[in-house]
Amino acid sequence: MSIAPYLREIGRGKEGARALPRDKAFDLMRQLLDGHLSDVEKGGFALAMRIKGETPEELAGFMDAVLPRTLALQSPSPAVVLPSYNGARKLPNLTPLLALLLAREGVPVLVHGPLTDAARTTSAQVFEALGIPPVATAAEAQARWAAGQPVFMAIDTLHPTLAALLSLRAVLGLRNSGHTLAKLLPAIPGALRVVNHTHPEYAISLGEFLAQTQATALLMRGTEGEPVADARRLPALRCFVDGVPDDTLSVEAQGGSLLAVPDLPAAIDAPSTATFIRALLAGALPVPGPIAHQVACLMALRERVLSQLEAARRSAEAG
Repeated sequence: MSIAPYLREIGRGKEGARALPRDKAFDLMRQLLDGHLSDVEKGGFALAMRIKGETPEELAGFMDAVLPRTLALQSPSPAVVLPSYNGARKLPNLTPLLALLLAREGVPVLVHGPLTDAARTTSAQVFEALGIPPVATAAEAQARWAAGQPVFMAIDTLHPTLAALLSLRAVLGLRNSGHTLAKLLPAIPGALRVVNHTHPEYAISLGEFLAQTQATALLMRGTEGEPVADARRLPALRCFVDGVPDDTLSVEAQGGSLLAVPDLPAAIDAPSTATFIRALLAGALPVPGPIAHQVACLMALRERVLSQLEAARRSAEAG
């Protein structure tokens, strides 16, 4: 089936384009992921959505198609999912630090993203330098969690067809809807996600998506597009529980002038970043305050999830 009718809706430019309803967005993405589209159609979709921008309803429809095609993973307890797709450009990539701090608290953590990036230092490369290689199967992920370690899984393993959509960037030179979907991917049933954005306007649309899909997640401005708080200044941490913003768990952004700036390594390559992370974990250097705050916020949000699960269990037993 051709997607020409859908392209006529979304491909009329920023002012003339119309948003697709959720069911049509699902059908379009289903055809794309299942390999039913030509290269021309894929390119047309990617460019049209890049110019128009996705609505929360379109993202929900796209995700309806993405989710069933994800590798089945099951964590031993509610997990934290960290989508890592940008890597380090000017600052050290401290997503692996966040993952290791959470794992040290007994939390199953899944980090997913690309293995390499020609221009940036990826989380996969930092994990490798830390002696934590990517896992290739669900069984390997289970074993890593059982050992108390975080899991890194390449998007090519977690969701090969979504990875193929991401690969269009190398041809077109632009990101597309696949990158947004990868950062929103729940990945594990019952997990809570860190959803990060780079521009303020995305805080609104992504918040609407989390509400529409009844997600439990932490929404924040990331560090160079990574799901970790800026080590120099705490961003706002907005917690959603079943799609409802929770002010009691959320944290306001740090205001005013910085009284102290943490000593960050000048080099952002994987070995240098790994050495810095080891020093932080060993207590030789203090964990940057904003990242410590993010860990505490995620632990509180996860505790809320655990409380809900316990309440549901007791209700079921009583019924």
